[in-house]
Amino acid sequence: MEWPEVTAAIRTTMNPLRLTAARRINLGKRAGVASGLLGILCILAEFCFLLPDLLVTRDALPMYAANIGIFRGILEAAIVATFVLGFYSTLRLRSKLHGLSGIALGSIALLMGGAEAQAIDIGPRAFAAGLDYFVLELLVLGLVFIPLEQLFALHRQRIFRRGWQTDLKHFFVSHAFVQLLSFASMIPAQAAFAWALQLDFQKHIAAQPLALQFVEILLAVDFMTYWVHRTFHKVPLLWNFHAIHHSSREMDWLAGSRMHIVDVLVTRSAAFIPVFVLGFAPAALYAYLVFVSFHAVYIHANVRWRWPGLRWVIAMPEFHHWHHTSDEEGLDKNFAGFLPMWDLVFGTAHQPAHWPRNYGTVKFQPPETWTGQLMYPFRRHGEQTPYG
Repeated sequence: MEWPEVTAAIRTTMNPLRLTAARRINLGKRAGVASGLLGILCILAEFCFLLPDLLVTRDALPMYAANIGIFRGILEAAIVATFVLGFYSTLRLRSKLHGLSGIALGSIALLMGGAEAQAIDIGPRAFAAGLDYFVLELLVLGLVFIPLEQLFALHRQRIFRRGWQTDLKHFFVSHAFVQLLSFASMIPAQAAFAWALQLDFQKHIAAQPLALQFVEILLAVDFMTYWVHRTFHKVPLLWNFHAIHHSSREMDWLAGSRMHIVDVLVTRSAAFIPVFVLGFAPAALYAYLVFVSFHAVYIHANVRWRWPGLRWVIAMPEFHHWHHTSDEEGLDKNFAGFLPMWDLVFGTAHQPAHWPRNYGTVKFQPPETWTGQLMYPFRRHGEQTPYG
């Protein structure tokens, strides 16, 4: 260590009051933002309790009914945490806005019924919004990945980094309306493959062991999405949509949600085709959906684990980080979502002994706002090509 660095370290050590004040402000801001986010989730959860027929995933209703006490306990704990974090923020910061906003949101959740909210009978509906999926997934994923990224961080960065609000909006669109998106994705597949609805071989496929069906779904879906993903990179018009996903300059668990709605629909439509045609059993498909919900978040996470024994078998953060890099050596590499074998077979694999240094697009950068990213592909970009 050089002498100026030693001197700076001594000065820092000898001035604990300055450190304490900075840390107090930082913790107060984090607590206030966390209180606000939890408060919003609590209110959304209250709506799910009040209007289950309209807002809750249809297939999940029996599971919620059988474990209603657990979910009410989770809601109660979240409301309490909202108040605790809000009060802590008001004590730590001169500005009380963040803390009081969280407290106000928690109060609204209590006025809506709190953990004892009772369902309003509006009768069954043909379609539900799936709001419960968004609330539970964001809560569980946040509780899992935020601590992991703090304990095992690959890059030092803030929890509430630049663009996190935009990515949260993308998360809501991609996840809260997952049923609507899935329905929209099924339309082109149904039109093109209606002849495959009642084929006999589907019965044999659905009768296979669930573990084997799960592997087959991974192989089929990843093969299709590999080529769709690669096409999005090669065709300039499609790249304008996919560039949104690559525009984040900091990788974390929330960054993977940054996807244009057109990108989401096209990719899911292609992924659905083999599942629709082959007729896998619902249990195998549900297992796949649970896996992909976690895995898609994990491979974007800011964690430094390398998994030397598995990194060429299934995609890990290191593999996918190289796909998001703006370093020249990693451009147009690692298109597979789950299985690196496709990149190995088709010559696009890249996973050296070091991690990428930079992320984002090259030469141009889409806007940071959600509405700006939504409209970006529809604006004229001249002769722009992928990455340039």
